[in-house]
Amino acid sequence: MTLPAPIPDHPCLRRVRSFAELATTRLADGVTALCWPRVLPGDFAAVAAALPGRREGIHLLDEDELCRLPLGAAGRAAVAVMLADWRLLRDHGLDPALNLIHGYARDKHPGPVPTDVFSYHADSATVEADTWLCTYSGAPTEGLCQGEAQRCIDRPETRTALLREFGGAEGNGFRAFLQEHCYDLHYVPLPPARPFSFGQGNLWRLSLKYPGNPAPPFIHRAPNTAPGDPPRLLLIS
Repeated sequence: MTLPAPIPDHPCLRRVRSFAELATTRLADGVTALCWPRVLPGDFAAVAAALPGRREGIHLLDEDELCRLPLGAAGRAAVAVMLADWRLLRDHGLDPALNLIHGYARDKHPGPVPTDVFSYHADSATVEADTWLCTYSGAPTEGLCQGEAQRCIDRPETRTALLREFGGAEGNGFRAFLQEHCYDLHYVPLPPARPFSFGQGNLWRLSLKYPGNPAPPFIHRAPNTAPGDPPRLLLIS
């Protein structure tokens, strides 16, 4: 059974009590993330351990594969929870994925602004959208509220380095360069920032950067894990 991590009291976060409330509450007026705290039955670590031959990278899981796993009652209960969540998101018109994650690729040449998922960042879209996610097993996602972070490109020394990389001056061309490389989506914490864990089992809905969004995008990152750490079981859409 997973136990929820404490969700901090912060104006940018709102707790909800059901999937219906999670799906219908508006992200606006400074609220950039919704959390449905849950205590889930089942042994999710057993599910991750039972998936054969997968020891690196990210692997997409499907219903047939999960249902064929040799699991005890607690493992089967965990699979039932994951598939029920997957169907909830699918029936809500989303395109959810269940992933087994042993690790993410890191920037080989990060330059002035690292842009891998270990850097605090906001998601973006060209149309209205949200990010939904739940960590069932392994290290959870980490969050950071607006006001506790600064865009990397707004730091004078970083902007100077990016202008040097761009090879030109401020203007529309430079702004397009920042967007093309996603430099404008990455952040650094400001002291005394208080990053927090999303916890295991909690289902989250996060604001994105998209044209006309009334809420700023929510800032988050993948957890820093070491080789040999337990893999993550993650639902994301």
